[in-house]
Amino acid sequence: MSIRVTLDRVLLDRRMSLTELSERVGVTLANLSILKTGKAKAVRFSTLEALCRELDCQPGDLLVFDEQGEEGRRRVAAE
Repeated sequence: MSIRVTLDRVLLDRRMSLTELSERVGVTLANLSILKTGKAKAVRFSTLEALCRELDCQPGDLLVFDEQGEEGRRRVAAE
């Protein structure tokens, strides 16, 4: 099980670059990149709030619960 970040999809829908979002919310480009690529282990509520405010979305638009998770996808691909 895992939580997937769908920031890339939301940015695409809003026609906004990661750099532009970084400038608007005051979060470094490096930290947003970590979040976007799914490598983040945590996200502060203040960051999530700033993202939602700037992207005009709900937290559920950015975070998706994936029951299979990465291990489940690897196992299915190997079979």
